[in-house]
Amino acid sequence: MKTLQIKLAAPLQSYGDEASFSRRTTALFPSKSAIIGMIAAAQGLHREDERISSLNQLTFAVRIDQPGTILSDFQTVEWKKDTRKITYRNYLQDAVFVVAIGSDNGDLITQIQYALHHPRFQLYLGRRSNPIAGVLHTKLTDGETPVEVLKTAHWQASADYQRRNKKSQQKSLEIIADSDLMKKSQQSTNLRTKMVKDYVDSFDQRHRAFSFREIATTTITVLNPYYEDKSDAEETKFDAFNY
Repeated sequence: MKTLQIKLAAPLQSYGDEASFSRRTTALFPSKSAIIGMIAAAQGLHREDERISSLNQLTFAVRIDQPGTILSDFQTVEWKKDTRKITYRNYLQDAVFVVAIGSDNGDLITQIQYALHHPRFQLYLGRRSNPIAGVLHTKLTDGETPVEVLKTAHWQASADYQRRNKKSQQKSLEIIADSDLMKKSQQSTNLRTKMVKDYVDSFDQRHRAFSFREIATTTITVLNPYYEDKSDAEETKFDAFNY
């Protein structure tokens, strides 16, 4: 299997979740359908292109390297003549994720990497208002599944975030992946799994449709390069009471 790592970082990101007309929430990590949409945009596929459905066959995993925080804004919309309504939208700000997609068709993965660096349409992270921050960082790996790749990849949170956690020698990161992929990696069927509506049937705006897919979650630990061990530090000689 060939696997492509993709680092996702931007001031704002937002991914499909339960939503209504007045409140658009965000999931806490990128959905597989969002990444399929980004790949389709890079390849120049229009929303109604039937070739998009074949991208569901890619294996998928994502690691939360920097969770970010929720930001909400509101917009006033005229939803019918002379009638205005306030709507709310949530975003993840300053989040960093590492996505890995895999396939036994190595040429397909190589073509996807090329397309992401030479996109036909604009790439964005969940919403058009969320462009990618700078150059997209990708990496190809042979012979490992997306879960195996993410278990060994170095921690890719921002240096500022890592410094803010300098008291911790290790950091726990969550990996969410296709359940079949996780079962092979964990050598166990005793996993926490759940169904999410994240299988792309159609991006066509006339009849957008998604089916359910099963995901599983695991946690790994990574070393913090900014860890400061103060266990042997000399006891402070500051005497607040001047004894």
